[in-house]
Amino acid sequence: MVKLSVIVPFYNVRQYAPDTLRSLRANAREDFEFILVDDCSRDGTPEILERAERELPGAVVVRHEQNGGLATARNTGIDRARGEYLTFLDGDDWLAPGYYPRLVAAMDELGCDFLRTDHVQCTARARGVQRVPHGRRGVVMDPRAAILPADRSTSVDYAFAWAGVYHRRLVDRGLLHFTDGLRTAEDRPWIWRLHREAESFAVVNLLGVFYRRGVATSLTQIGDVRQLDFIRAFDQVVAETARDRDAAALLPKAVRTYCAIISHHVGSIERFEPAVAKQLKSRSAAALRRMPQDVLDEALDSMDLLRAGKLRRLRRRSAAGVAA
Repeated sequence: MVKLSVIVPFYNVRQYAPDTLRSLRANAREDFEFILVDDCSRDGTPEILERAERELPGAVVVRHEQNGGLATARNTGIDRARGEYLTFLDGDDWLAPGYYPRLVAAMDELGCDFLRTDHVQCTARARGVQRVPHGRRGVVMDPRAAILPADRSTSVDYAFAWAGVYHRRLVDRGLLHFTDGLRTAEDRPWIWRLHREAESFAVVNLLGVFYRRGVATSLTQIGDVRQLDFIRAFDQVVAETARDRDAAALLPKAVRTYCAIISHHVGSIERFEPAVAKQLKSRSAAALRRMPQDVLDEALDSMDLLRAGKLRRLRRRSAAGVAA
């Protein structure tokens, strides 16, 4: 029986894939499988993965005929996975040797639906530990209890899918798949769903994932229209949370987070192509109008004056557009 399935999408990461694959080899075990999803790369990555399929124990290469994005590639891996547990890695990141055996041991001990870990963020030569914003470690808890408070960073704001491990029963319950086709912020509806609908989770003090930030080919560094998928992602978060039994308590957190993300993108609008920047403003304004207006009022009142003012101006733009 396969104990752990590791799902690793690759897209045009020829420069980084060898490091990723070497780190997987340093984590191989006879009951681990590595599902390497080539999302229609055009840069030599497929040849690297062909060698990995021969040389990396437990490796299985799956190829997309068309590029579908990270969410779709992860879903392909989930559908092929056979493990009792599943986890993720991105094709330009890497692992400490022996990290996955320790992760599996922690999951075996705690027996929860999903487990979250800290990670190391790598920007050029700088290294920094990024911690799950959750104080209790090694204790199984109700995931729903870790969503709030609305005005502080919580577990739903730490959305990295690769920073943890997930029991197969989440697949069986339809909770582990990502929203197909989302090009960015794909982790956001996913982590909110886990925290609303899974039954148990824990956070452990385990470091082993090295997240490569600032990669030139990463979508987060490219100011094209795919970046605007964050609006689709957070529309989904708000809509699903509005249907939740605890909507009155949870919606302020969802709306406040959505506002913070809009403010972040509008605040760095110069990195977008001009046509995309125009779309960002108009679609963000429309998004503010779609939010529950009483909850939005409370969220804006709780934010700092600079961000709140920026969002109120966008909101007025939306109202003016509708009136016209």
